[in-house]
Amino acid sequence: MIKNETQNTFFSTDFLSSEFLLGNVGAPFAMGLAVGYFAKKMLRTALFLAGAAIVLLFVAEYYGVAQISDASLQEAANTATDAAKQSGSYLAQRLSSITSKGVSAAGGFFVGLKIG
Repeated sequence: MIKNETQNTFFSTDFLSSEFLLGNVGAPFAMGLAVGYFAKKMLRTALFLAGAAIVLLFVAEYYGVAQISDASLQEAANTATDAAKQSGSYLAQRLSSITSKGVSAAGGFFVGLKIG
């Protein structure tokens, strides 16, 4: 009977609750989580600003202030996308090389991206 109560307590634990995470994760996971969360928030901010810049370019083109070609706009978007991919790859690779527990740091990074 005691064994069943222990098993039920183990399986009823919420693994993503702050009480569980603060007491049971290591420093590499916490660092990865923080970097992933920050990266996601900065990506959202960059996308917001890029969208605003594109809308301003469209407005400037409408009023005859600027001339924009579709090819150059797509090229700029491709360049920005490649830079974001390289930054994400660098961050994940850098976190995985911190300690022998690099899997923990990389796992924290991806969890941070998910919850960010």
